[in-house]
Order: sequence, then structure tokens, then C-alpha cells
Amino acid sequence: MTQLAVAEAKAHFSDVLRQVEAGEEIVVTRGVKKEAIAAIIPIEKYRAKKERKLGTLEGKMSVVFRDDWYMTDEELLAS
Repeated sequence: MTQLAVAEAKAHFSDVLRQVEAGEEIVVTRGVKKEAIAAIIPIEKYRAKKERKLGTLEGKMSVVFRDDWYMTDEELLAS
């Protein structure tokens, strides 16, 4: 994982995008302490589905959705 200051990322943005396309993650930092403020990651990693946990029911039950499930996450949570 590469770290770049805001000014450096801005000055070499095309190169930064090429690195990200190649699968690298770039952390953008700011200030003397080089505080991390953002991360630029490949779109595939951003779009990857994250497994949801059941919270207090973790390990006590499981949930399986059929392949033909048509309800969006928002619809499910709102119901």
C-alpha cells in the first residue's frame, strides 16, 4: 500500500490511477503528521460484496437467500 501526500497525488494523478488499475491501493495523507484522509482502491474491491453478520444472533442461526431473491437490501431493511 503506497502513501502519497495530497499535493503529490494531485500532481501525479494519472500515474496514481495506473497503479490503482494494476491492483494497488493508494492512501492519501495530509499535513506534517501525514494523517491518512482517503484511500483509492480498485473498483473491483469497492464493488465486492461484504458478508453481513447477524449481530447478537451470530453463531445461533443462519440466513440463506435463494438465487431467485428479488428484494433489494433497502426493501428488506424497510420491511
